Amino acid sequence: MANAVEIEHATVFLGGHEILHDLSWTVGRGERCFILGANGAGKTTLIKMLLGYAWPLYGARVAVLGNRFGETNLVELRKRIAWVSPFMHQLTGTEWTGMEMVLSGIDGTLGLFRKPLPEEVERALAFMRRFRCEKLADQSIFTMSSGEQMKIMITRALLTQPDLLILDEPSVFLDLPGREFLLGEIAAVARELEELTIIFVTQRTEDILPLFGHGMIMRSGRIMCRGERIDVLNEKNLCEAFGMPVRIVRNHSGRVWAVLDD
Repeated sequence: MANAVEIEHATVFLGGHEILHDLSWTVGRGERCFILGANGAGKTTLIKMLLGYAWPLYGARVAVLGNRFGETNLVELRKRIAWVSPFMHQLTGTEWTGMEMVLSGIDGTLGLFRKPLPEEVERALAFMRRFRCEKLADQSIFTMSSGEQMKIMITRALLTQPDLLILDEPSVFLDLPGREFLLGEIAAVARELEELTIIFVTQRTEDILPLFGHGMIMRSGRIMCRGERIDVLNEKNLCEAFGMPVRIVRNHSGRVWAVLDD
């Protein structure tokens, strides 16, 4: 079976600036991995490349779920990829409701462009209840709080029954209770869907649950280090990645907090 992600020698320019430099990376099917890095490290551009929204220079090779870019229908491929980002709703200027945004995940669009089937609406409502956001069904996405928008996007992602789930800083705007609830749901999804490949992108070490056993740290558009969780999340690497002295505090479950070492 092909890997979930295969990237070879990818360099990406956006706005005349090199964002990713000669990046090669592989993620196996069913793997749960993290991408850690400071703002500007290139994390989101890497994700956009996986979705076909940013393209590398000629000579690179990018394949997702066994589909090589340039030889596949990206519209159909995106239906198998669930991308969750707190900035997704900004890609549409239309005031979709929470229900319309959730249902749009079925077609891999941002917003609903057809009349949904009754069973689709029923299933969407069930997922919205699970994430405690059913009250947002008829509310415009643009009038919701950041936390509410994130719950809608997570619900949209899981409704698609994806092969690859990409969580792009999903908890960045959530308060402490909201973040812990979200991380708990991610852990539950990982337990229930063992075959699901999950990529978790973050700038905060404490968001990286122990279930993410492999990962990498990015810096300045390059992979600074990669490997087993225990080897990547250490003080030396974190000091280099964030450019400041930090020390690590671990809790009983194995989560890692990076705190300023003053």
